[in-house]
Amino acid sequence: MALLERHVDFLDALRGAGLPVSLAEGLDAARALTVLDLVDREAVRAAYAATVVKRPSHRPVFDTLFDLWFPAAVGDGAAGLPDELPAERPANGARGPAPFAEALRGRLFDALLEGSEAEMRQIVREAVAAYGRAPAGPTRQTWSAYAVGAALDPRTLMASLLKAVLAGRQGGGLAERGARRMLEDRLAALQDMIVTEVRRRLAEDGSAERVAKVAARPPLEQLDILRATRRDMEELRRAVYPLARRLATRLAVKHKAGRRGRLDFRRTVRASLSTGGVPVRTFHRPRRPHKPELVVVCDVSGSVAAFAQFTLLLAYALREQFSKVRVFAFIDNLDEVTDHFAPGADIAEAMQDLTSKADLVWMSGRTDYGRAIELFAERYPDAVGPKTALLILGDARSNYGQLALATLAELADKARRAHWLNPEPRRDWDTGDSVASQYDRVVPMVECRNLTQLAAFIEDLA
Repeated sequence: MALLERHVDFLDALRGAGLPVSLAEGLDAARALTVLDLVDREAVRAAYAATVVKRPSHRPVFDTLFDLWFPAAVGDGAAGLPDELPAERPANGARGPAPFAEALRGRLFDALLEGSEAEMRQIVREAVAAYGRAPAGPTRQTWSAYAVGAALDPRTLMASLLKAVLAGRQGGGLAERGARRMLEDRLAALQDMIVTEVRRRLAEDGSAERVAKVAARPPLEQLDILRATRRDMEELRRAVYPLARRLATRLAVKHKAGRRGRLDFRRTVRASLSTGGVPVRTFHRPRRPHKPELVVVCDVSGSVAAFAQFTLLLAYALREQFSKVRVFAFIDNLDEVTDHFAPGADIAEAMQDLTSKADLVWMSGRTDYGRAIELFAERYPDAVGPKTALLILGDARSNYGQLALATLAELADKARRAHWLNPEPRRDWDTGDSVASQYDRVVPMVECRNLTQLAAFIEDLA
């Protein structure tokens, strides 16, 4: 692949992974390459990072894709392999490494003890070339990081490494904790090297684009909330509060800039008499402050509970931008849960609390949008008024039940603004039991799957 083609494909992969890379930034990166020694891979990495990476959270995605498009080696990339790759693999699940693996483990012990990254990378290349192949079908093979880890089995070296590091040291338990932490970091770095090398070999056998779709984890703010793991959820919770502070600051600046009301024509003309009829200074009427009331009606069934949690978390972090916030939750029954989200309450605990204490289940426990909408209009007729921003959260999957479109239309007409946030991608709307298009014709429905989309919507709403 020519360098220019590789450069263009790399930038396309970054954009596909969610990194905002403009045409100007791509040109800056290309100019930087013209003054660099292209043999110096780390200099090339630094040039690309300086021109296209805007946030620290984007760096892991960038590094993953850079290693695929600009690999450190091609082919085996290892000069220390024997002429015939080892055939002494453990048979029938029997334990015990083959002789070649044992030699690699000896070298790995020294590299981990010294902290030599260059030697660790060389060992990883040799290990992947020797043990990384794994069957993927009757006639096909692939590359496996698990197989390499099983051959090297680096965790079994921990006790010996710890003993060697602590030999002759003083400090007791404190020294042991420090040494263990250092070795854990080196073992984690080794695992990352194995995964990177396996990805490189997969990209060589297939295509870097296909590997990138699996390997490149999107930036945190663009991570699909419905597909987030438990660890991702914890990181997202930590990211919401700084995001809310930035939004609050931005909104305050906008409100300050927009404080002037309509032009006071009479005062302006009167003042212009002292300057020969030229309106040097204009006067404006006082601007009437307006803060909308926010009413949130959210589906908290298992499929979309995480999305509802983060929307409420962000809305309550910005509650000072609203004159009042009321929250209603439903599954196949509806209940007001505003009291669960008092100032200072932990939203995650409040979500768990309301599922156990609020009256959200009527009979089946399956989401029933039609019943929830009818109950909301019947029980809380004063909740929606001309100052209200009505926000509905849910995937519009009705389980083939009633829809209550007429009642929803009446609520939307009463509200100042009405919106529906759907955490599913638009391509999944109207599939299966989804009735997204029918609800969209009554209340404008917006695809909202990640923190970036959610923050932009809440900012506009406030």
